[in-house]
Amino acid sequence: MLLTDTRAFTAGANRIISLVPSQTDLLYYFGLEEETIGITKFCIHPKQWLDTKTRIGGTKMLDLEKIKSLSPTLILANKEENVKQQVETLAEELNVWVTDVKNLQDALNMINDIGMLTGKTTKATDLITDIQQKFASLQFIEPFKKVIYLIWQNPYMTIGGDTFISNMLLHAGYKNIYQESKRYPEITIADIRNSGCNYLFLSSEPFPFTQKHVDELKAYLPKVKIILVDGEMFSWYGSRLLKAVDYFDKLHQNIENHSSK
Repeated sequence: MLLTDTRAFTAGANRIISLVPSQTDLLYYFGLEEETIGITKFCIHPKQWLDTKTRIGGTKMLDLEKIKSLSPTLILANKEENVKQQVETLAEELNVWVTDVKNLQDALNMINDIGMLTGKTTKATDLITDIQQKFASLQFIEPFKKVIYLIWQNPYMTIGGDTFISNMLLHAGYKNIYQESKRYPEITIADIRNSGCNYLFLSSEPFPFTQKHVDELKAYLPKVKIILVDGEMFSWYGSRLLKAVDYFDKLHQNIENHSSK
């Protein structure tokens, strides 16, 4: 069944399958080594789990029969990262908790909910406090620099204002040029050139942009500062948020140093 209230979950989270990389990372942070039995092939943190846990497909292409064969007592899914039909099929026979994370507060709520579901409320509360304190330390002066954040190539795709990444950009001190758009708009090099953006961020995921792509785009966008960024710091909404603030600070310093040259 699709669970909607943590208090109503009584099956016990002793056999957990995670369908979401950032939530798998959170389970590891909570110390749920024995309880977690299955993860996706994209759950790269922690590395030892990727090597030892049963892989149940990708986030968009789940092996439903393998998941069922593992007899999980709790499946953790996400509205954005998993396919609705696949999640609903699993929920016909198994307990599924679906998260919906579009901003920092949603992420904190998700941590709290998973803490309650897995019996790790104290760890969840402490983690939420640490993340809140970290983000409270961020101080940037408006007006924020205007950014286009690319997540894909061929076609080029960016992020709309209703995404978690866009909210993280704001916390990091940047304004998403496509704040008024929804989801993941397709754009062209001409769109970028005419946008008036200060920076073009090329994310390391889901498309793995590298220096080669920076060099290629510089030929078309000589007036735009093009920067490779760590996609995990902008899109993972679990315990990795603890590392995000330090990353944002370092990113600002690197950009300032680059701009002063």
